[in-house]
Amino acid sequence: MAAKTHWFISLWFAISIPIIFWDAGYCFMRPRSMEGGDLHWIWKPYALYQKVDHIYGVKALEEGDGFTNAQSLLNIVENFMNIAYLYLAHVKGTPAASLLGFASAIMTLSKTALYFLQEHYCGYCSIGHNTVHDLIFLWIIPNGFWLLLPTIIIWQFAKDITSALHVAERVSKKEASGKKL
Repeated sequence: MAAKTHWFISLWFAISIPIIFWDAGYCFMRPRSMEGGDLHWIWKPYALYQKVDHIYGVKALEEGDGFTNAQSLLNIVENFMNIAYLYLAHVKGTPAASLLGFASAIMTLSKTALYFLQEHYCGYCSIGHNTVHDLIFLWIIPNGFWLLLPTIIIWQFAKDITSALHVAERVSKKEASGKKL
């Protein structure tokens, strides 16, 4: 049985792979990637973002806050899972791709939920200084995509995996009843 693929899932993984590597690069290369750093030209949009989300900024770096790099390391693991999904689904055509994609999407959703919850439980310590407009358009909406799309992907993979399990169960029962005769 070949892997069941969905264009929107493959597109999300393909688009998110370079974004995740770029973001992780910024985090791991701080302070060189930050505004004023010699490599900042690669990450120019972060000049604004490090002011919107202080976990990406100077204060967190100076305080030795490890959350950003810990999340980035998990992002790299997730990214290799996304790459493996695309390979297994579109090159190898194995149904195991769905399970890997499902796991990767759960990882994305979980890490993003943790990111939002960490802000809530610290009293919006890294984003609370923003105006409502900036918070909505520069933090909630962009980060919200990493909640919404993985949720949709998880739902689709869960349907696909459940369907495949039902087929396998029917085949197994049919084979078992054939052996009894």
